[in-house]
Amino acid sequence: MSSRSHVRNRFVLIGDLALTIVSVLGSFALRLDVSELPFYFPAALVMCAVALLVKIPVYYFFGLYRRLWVYASTNELRLITFAVSAASVLTSGVMLLLIGFDLIKPGMPRSALGIDWLISLILIGGSRFVLRILAEQSSAQVNGKTRHVLILGAGDAGALVVRELQKAPQLNLIPVGFLDDDPAKQNHNIYGVTVIGKIDQLEKTLDTKQVDEVIIAIPSAPGHIIRLVNDECRKRGITSRIIPGFYELIGGKVSVNRLREVDISDLLRREPAAIDDRLIGSIFGGKRVLVTGAGGSIGREICRQVARWNPTELVLLGHGENSIFEALMELNDDFPALTIQAVIADVRDLNRIERIFKEHQPQVVFHAAAHKHVPLMEANVEEAVTNNILGTKNVVETATRHKVERLVLISTDKAVRPATVMGATKRIAEMIVLDAAQRNNLPYSVVRFGNVLGSRGSVVPTFKNQIARGGPITLTHPDMQRYFMTIPEAVHLVLQAASMGVGGDVFMLNMGEQVRILDLAEDLIRLSGLEPYRDIDIQFTGIRPGEKLREDLFEDGVDFERTEHSEIFRMTKEEHVDGASLTQILDQLADLALHSRTDDLIQTINHFLPSGSVQPWVE
Repeated sequence: MSSRSHVRNRFVLIGDLALTIVSVLGSFALRLDVSELPFYFPAALVMCAVALLVKIPVYYFFGLYRRLWVYASTNELRLITFAVSAASVLTSGVMLLLIGFDLIKPGMPRSALGIDWLISLILIGGSRFVLRILAEQSSAQVNGKTRHVLILGAGDAGALVVRELQKAPQLNLIPVGFLDDDPAKQNHNIYGVTVIGKIDQLEKTLDTKQVDEVIIAIPSAPGHIIRLVNDECRKRGITSRIIPGFYELIGGKVSVNRLREVDISDLLRREPAAIDDRLIGSIFGGKRVLVTGAGGSIGREICRQVARWNPTELVLLGHGENSIFEALMELNDDFPALTIQAVIADVRDLNRIERIFKEHQPQVVFHAAAHKHVPLMEANVEEAVTNNILGTKNVVETATRHKVERLVLISTDKAVRPATVMGATKRIAEMIVLDAAQRNNLPYSVVRFGNVLGSRGSVVPTFKNQIARGGPITLTHPDMQRYFMTIPEAVHLVLQAASMGVGGDVFMLNMGEQVRILDLAEDLIRLSGLEPYRDIDIQFTGIRPGEKLREDLFEDGVDFERTEHSEIFRMTKEEHVDGASLTQILDQLADLALHSRTDDLIQTINHFLPSGSVQPWVE
């Protein structure tokens, strides 16, 4: 503790000495008539002495002189209550002993002891919180200009934001009001801040009140609300920040430290979907879980969310040492009590995979390791085949030999009527999992979903880099559309789908509506504080070979039905995989990849897949 803190607490101690005397004398004054006070004055003096000798040491014992009261909160209020109550009980005990042994003449009214406790609680507690109020006022004056904050959402998240802003006056952020659509909250106060209207009154509020910043404190807010708020703030040059969405907050908590600027994932945010915690807990809780590709965007998020269910062991398997190291450090910080093992390995190395499964004996496996970048895989067909197909074969066959209870393949909508090498290799990877599930009657399943926002190498980071360089942003076609989902949301639903798998299931996540990539690019430019076509140009380069204007979620002739979860679909008819033909084609692909026969690899894949239409890549 600094010497300045010692000086401040010395003054607090001196104040407590005076307040203790005031409390004792006040208890007698409130209990007795004025004419009786001189008669009981000797007893009051004795009680003052006893109170000083007892209460001050008790306060010290409870740490009341080792606190920075400018940061006092409800925890300190409880501490004060315990300390004052203990001190008053001891003081009362000593006084009752003195009275019982007839050492105080004349006696004293015993009810004064209870009154003294109440007055002490008010004076000792009140003095501490007066220090905090004075500190907040002086801090606002010393630190200069304050910023006035409007908070959208008067729920738990909004209340916590206000509370943290009040506890941190050095931020110079003063809440001026809430906007919330709940009629029951209108004109009510939360921590002294009033709910002044509904969210649709934002424009009027920004025009009539001094607002320097808007904080969106609604983790479940849909994208159209966030877009409205962001647009209104941008037109007026007002800063807007946001509490992370529901899926980002899984396993975390709301705090001022987690406030961030609005990003593209917020504009595309959907209503959060509920999951069956009981079912997921029974599948992952207390189990040994292995995640391949654990250093990637999806794999790391799977690890984060699975860790919440307290698996017996969580094994992070990946080929890139840096990404696995970063994932390990993050998980160790967030889940220090969890047993986490980091394993550097390539899924193409069958012997290595065998040793890992033998050592860790996983009960649940998430297979997320895959090459996913479409243009790169078109130019490196052998890598796509060996990693996405033969690597999956190694993981699935090893899992089967070691009697893994449940396996989930993370797949993609590009596996539907594949027109690219990446999509075709993921389609065959799906068939490997389904064949193993059917032959062994195991709950192995496939979960497909579309593009995820913010993953490494995806379109959003690419556009951000182009904006940072001053443009232009390059698109292949103005009408190009894709499905998008945030990484935490996708994994949230993957865990639910994984828990529902009974064997050979193909699940598809509800991706919502397809988004025009052009709209996405324009939104990113505006979120950067710039204007499309004025500050940052957008250029079109033409559709690449095998590229579709719109993605498909379902193959022709294949029906999907809603599961018990509204955001997850399941293929209605189990897809039959000819195991003998699959084994034969896998052997052929392995041989062709070994000898780098690219054209033959593509031709073999097209002959094997009923809807295959992969064309050799031409720049």
